[in-house]
Amino acid sequence: MDEPKKRSADDIEKDVIFSNAIKAGKRIYYIDVRKTRKEELYLSITESKKITSIEGENIKVSYEKHKIFLYQEDFSNFIDGLTKTMRFIHESESLKPKSENVENEEPIEPSGTDAGESAKPEPPKSNPENSAKPPKSNTEDFKIEF
Repeated sequence: MDEPKKRSADDIEKDVIFSNAIKAGKRIYYIDVRKTRKEELYLSITESKKITSIEGENIKVSYEKHKIFLYQEDFSNFIDGLTKTMRFIHESESLKPKSENVENEEPIEPSGTDAGESAKPEPPKSNPENSAKPPKSNTEDFKIEF
């Protein structure tokens, strides 16, 4: 019986059909389209984080990597779950008071008042049409159908 042939790093890199790198601070996310041995396409998502440490007088740089593989039959469920999760985060953030959403936000004086004078806030206008509906999320743009 033939043993499976070990594949070199060059062989594995040849399997990459398309690649997209997303830089995010100390992290880089790689979203690669790869091909299985049966010529089926799948996603390989890699988070690569640069780790710098000092050992004596030397600075050591290494990369911590985490991967997930996503196969075509799971795309719809994955996108649905990701969309729901992103919507939850977006809606949770929109419920926070403004000062928690924006770092180092300076207070803004209401227009038409002096610094020592207080302005009466207007009560929110009620709209019976929208009162029962949750706020619309921009994450609906992320919905992808397969």
